[in-house]
Amino acid sequence: MVEKEEVLKAHSGGKIEVISKVPTDSVRDLSIYYTPGVAYVSEEIAHNRERVYDYTSKGNTIAIISDGTRILGLGDLGPYAAMPVMEGKALLFKKFGGVDAVPICVDTKDEAEIVRLVKDIAPTFGGINIEDIKSPRCITIAERLSKEIDVPVLHDDRQGTGVVVLAAAINAVKLAGKDRNARIVINGAGAAGYGILERLHHYGFRNIIVVDTKGAIFAGRAENDDLKERIASMTNPQKLAGSLHEVVAGADMLIGVSSRGAFTREDISKMASKPIIFALANPYPEISYAEAREAGAYIVATGRSDTPNQVNNLLAFPGLMRGMLDIRAKALNDEMLDAASMAISKGVGKRLSPEYIIPGILEKSHVTRVVPDVAAAVAEAGMRTGQARVMVAKEQVRKHAKELLKRYGRIERKAIGVRRV
Repeated sequence: MVEKEEVLKAHSGGKIEVISKVPTDSVRDLSIYYTPGVAYVSEEIAHNRERVYDYTSKGNTIAIISDGTRILGLGDLGPYAAMPVMEGKALLFKKFGGVDAVPICVDTKDEAEIVRLVKDIAPTFGGINIEDIKSPRCITIAERLSKEIDVPVLHDDRQGTGVVVLAAAINAVKLAGKDRNARIVINGAGAAGYGILERLHHYGFRNIIVVDTKGAIFAGRAENDDLKERIASMTNPQKLAGSLHEVVAGADMLIGVSSRGAFTREDISKMASKPIIFALANPYPEISYAEAREAGAYIVATGRSDTPNQVNNLLAFPGLMRGMLDIRAKALNDEMLDAASMAISKGVGKRLSPEYIIPGILEKSHVTRVVPDVAAAVAEAGMRTGQARVMVAKEQVRKHAKELLKRYGRIERKAIGVRRV
């Protein structure tokens, strides 16, 4: 465990910076990269707006948008306190995806204001990542932006989490000898819980119940808001009521994105044979890995790095954004998200076992294979479904991601081969 003073000292001055990719050592350099030469570039882009991807950093730059209302496990600390977290996310985008990410922490909680702000700055960026905004506002913001701007919007708390959980679920169900008819209980109905439900449901899992602090969610429940009604429309057709401890009986899989101690040994004992437990609350899971195994769980995953099967969004978001940027994507869709999940699930290779259902985030295989495979799969799905501005060979996307990973964040200046559409 790191000490507070060590962490504070390490953060002195921040974690990221902007550096030049070109020389500015002579008058000629300045004449080319600034005035008067840059006027030629501006005129070219004014004539054909798509050339902004060729002549500026837009095609490799994203914005990380947060209002600081749901920071890690800390809650609403505001936009200033959100900055070190967003810088950390930017660092990871760069290190694992070669993506330049700019933290933008906004001093407003008004949904319309945030949407307007992002729409106004969208010309600068090739993608947007929504981060640590309280649910359900984060969901409506991301959905509105996806419809109103022409670059992809990734809501990592929702979609990144859903992608990685689906990848882990695919392998866990396979190992346990179960299928898409598996009965699944999700504890937690915020952005992460909803994102997990979306991905599982789209993949074909239908026997799902979502539980919040009021119990099982079902259509017409008095406590439902708009998001809960949306959840109800996808789940619990029998309209079962009751607490988590009641509806977990007979379940094949129990997924938690809730709080420490939410799962008990008795819950696991009530489940079907070979129970699968994903206790993903951070930093302390709903039940510890050891306790869940002792209670009879066949497979256990957590969000922690000190136990097997860490479910971590880092497996998804760098490759997702890398693949979208390489095809200059217009939007992110279900097919691209599913492609990312499948690439991650296949990343375990022949090592698949109850203690290894998902690749480790700092393993060599993650650096050399998983992120490039996710990027390539996402790019291919985006091109297939009409979301690409340019066509890029799948293997070229994979190669590009590998080159960037080797540089741990240094942008490859050599352009990848593209064909305009």
